Parts: sequence; C-alpha cells; structure tokens
Amino acid sequence: MKIDFVVLWVDGADEKWRAEKEKYAPKSGFGASAARYRDWGTFRYWFRGVEKFAPWVNTVYFITWGHLPPWLNTEHPKLKIVKHTDYIPSEYLPTFNSNVIELNLHRIPELSEHFVLFNDDTFLINKVAPEDFFRDGKPCDQFLMNAIVPHPRLPIISHTSVNNVTLINKYFFKKKVIRKMPGKVFSIKYGSALFRNLLLLPWGCFTGFGNPHLPLPHLKSTFSLLWEKEEEKLHGTCVNRFRTFSDLNHWVMRYWNLCSGTFVPRKGGFGTCFTASRNNQKAFDYIRRQKGKTVCINDSSSSEFDVDLAASQLSAIFESLFPEKSGFER
Repeated sequence: MKIDFVVLWVDGADEKWRAEKEKYAPKSGFGASAARYRDWGTFRYWFRGVEKFAPWVNTVYFITWGHLPPWLNTEHPKLKIVKHTDYIPSEYLPTFNSNVIELNLHRIPELSEHFVLFNDDTFLINKVAPEDFFRDGKPCDQFLMNAIVPHPRLPIISHTSVNNVTLINKYFFKKKVIRKMPGKVFSIKYGSALFRNLLLLPWGCFTGFGNPHLPLPHLKSTFSLLWEKEEEKLHGTCVNRFRTFSDLNHWVMRYWNLCSGTFVPRKGGFGTCFTASRNNQKAFDYIRRQKGKTVCINDSSSSEFDVDLAASQLSAIFESLFPEKSGFER
C-alpha cells in the first residue's frame, strides 16, 4: 500500500505573495492575522523528521502558492512540488484560505488513495510505521465525540466545526452509527477519553468530534465522494478567498470516515498540540524527550508572544534531535 505525505507551506514574507494577498485581504479576522502565514524558519526540520522517522513514505507532495524555501532540494526523487494552480480550479484562485487548499487535494494528479495531511507546524519527532496511519486500508483514528464550544478568540473555527457536524448529521443517525459499531465507538484504546462518548450519549445528534491538530490520514476517495454529494456546499467554501463563518474544512472528510466505520481505532499518546505562548517549556520538553510520535506547535496571535525567541529555542531543540541535513536540503 502506497502512502503519500502532503504538506502545506506558505512564505508570509514573500513580497509578491503579500501584494496579491493585499488585493483581497479583509481588514480584520483570520485573513488579517500574521500568525496565519508566519514562517518560523523551522520547516527544514519537518523534512528531517520525515527522512529519519518515516523513510517508507512513497511521495511527499509539497503544496505551495509558488514560492519555495531557498534550501529545498527540488531534485529529491520523493518530492513533488505542487502549486495551487496545478490542482485547484481556476475559479477558486487566488486563495489564501487553507480550507480551499485542503478540500481540493483529491484533484492532485497521481496522489495516492492513502495520504497523510500535514501542516507545516506539525512534526514527526519519533519513529512512525505505516500502521500508525493506516491498517487494512483504513485510516487509524479515534472516534471521540465532543461538544462544540464557541471560542471567543477563534470564532470562525468554531463555526466551521458546527458546519461540518451539521452536514454529517444530514447523512448519519447517531444511534444507528453506535449500534452498527459499538466496538469502535467505545474502544478501550481511547483510555479515559472514552468517558466523553458516554457522557454525550443522551444527545440525539452528533454534537461534534475531537479534532487533534496532528498529521491526519485521509482517503482520496472520501474527498471525491463528498464532492459528489455536497458539491454546492463545498463550492460555497471554495469561493471564499479567506476563511469565513460559512466554511467547511477537511475535517468533514474525517467525520465521514468515522461515522461510516471506515477507520481503525488507535491508542492515545500518538501526539499532542501546543499553542505557542510566553512559556513554551512544556512543549519543548515534550519534543526533547520524544514523549509522542508527532507534535504540533501552533502559532499565537498574542501581542505578548515573542515569536523570534520561541522560533530560536525551537530550532535549537530540533537541531539537537536532527543534527544532520536531510536529502531534501541542498
């Protein structure tokens, strides 16, 4: 079974990209936040992690507006550079909406049926096997229900989660899903997180799912299926050049796999996500001690956050973990 990695990257300092963005950018909201597009200078360690801990990967698809890191070895036999114009329909371009970039991934020529989606802030920090992502041709995941709570600092993301679950409830009845696969819904592999599923049983519809901000296994065919069933809604997202309250995102593909039973339960401890702050020692310790297999260091839009200091500290930790250049570097 071939498994590809897909990683999204943007250089927020690129003057040509910024000039194009400014033609369409809103004055406030997600599109105006520098944290959405900021490059920490740590991306080379993403490639070092892939080479060291996932040498079995078939192809790495590097998704870009058009710019490239100056250190990237574009001649690497496992690397394919994919520009937005190579696969996203022209009616949706230019786009600065990651939802649009992700929802159209199934259109990438030659992309394998089984692929893992990474953001450039999600890293491999320990050895992973193909079975960490797929078993028996199905994504490895956790069926963990959740209650969507509107976040005052991230209102668009909260609305997107509601939009995703609304669509899922259109096709799947919660009680039928649970009766069909109780072993997957209440797998002991979920550990203490399983109690949330029990607590949410009284609600008739799905109230949401846990969304780990980590590398996510996907099936190309699920994207195609959802586009066949809900082209109008997905098109409605893709015409938005920046994230909006009406958007869907690629999580809806994951929810479909969960509710249709197209997944294999996975144990906890695979990875965790940290949001950068003034004190990042817990996150740095997690990486240094390789407590999980993957980690996300999410950027912060806080005015009190010193991004240069955090990036320097993170680079030092990654350098100790990956002291040698990868073949993906010049």
